[in-house]
Amino acid sequence: MSNLKDLKVVITGASSGFGMEAAKLLVKEGCKVTLGARREDRLKELCSELGDSAAYSVTDVKKKEDLDALVKTSIDTFGGVDAIVNNAGIMPLSLIKSGRIEEWDDMIDVNIKGVLYGTNAVFNHFMNQGHGKIVNISSVAGKRVNPGTAVYSATKYAVDAISQGTRMESAGVIQVTCIFPGAFVTELAKSVKDEAVIEMFMKRGLGKIAQPAEKVALSIKYALEQDQGVSINDIIIRPTAQEM
Repeated sequence: MSNLKDLKVVITGASSGFGMEAAKLLVKEGCKVTLGARREDRLKELCSELGDSAAYSVTDVKKKEDLDALVKTSIDTFGGVDAIVNNAGIMPLSLIKSGRIEEWDDMIDVNIKGVLYGTNAVFNHFMNQGHGKIVNISSVAGKRVNPGTAVYSATKYAVDAISQGTRMESAGVIQVTCIFPGAFVTELAKSVKDEAVIEMFMKRGLGKIAQPAEKVALSIKYALEQDQGVSINDIIIRPTAQEM
């Protein structure tokens, strides 16, 4: 495994959850991180905690120009970019009959377009420099659909498809990993507004078995540690108590 010291990593959705925990862990390992999220106050606070090894750019992943600016911040601040963690995502689960169109549109824009825009922002740069690492955060919902997850699952299946396509189109140069987390403690569940789905998931007791977000950050670190000749394609990680 390669040493992570001075690896220049861009992270989206960095103001909380997996992104924030990954940033903290990677800085401890010697990485230079550039953080993107919409909440500037959170980014400022996190960068203050992480010191000179961290920079930020306010980023709405629904806007391609914001992803381009985020990558440019890494290049301008740390002299380049070696990896991107496309982590930003939302999860307003709902039943199809509920017709929560705005929430569906937001999921498509954030969960799919955000990954595409992040990948596009680094793709040619990585190909030109002859190396690069992309870690995309999908979900176990991208492996199996449940009632209430149809649209969310569709976006997370798409993340897997984007990962596979990127891997094929950059074979030999870019290492692409897709991570499929299960129930972990993040802010995602707070976005669920459909009462029927809330009741359904309360009965399943996922909140009681959810594990700390740091566990997924360790998976991100593991993917980034791999030598150029090896790519960890997929990682499924979930609480032991969680059914697939």
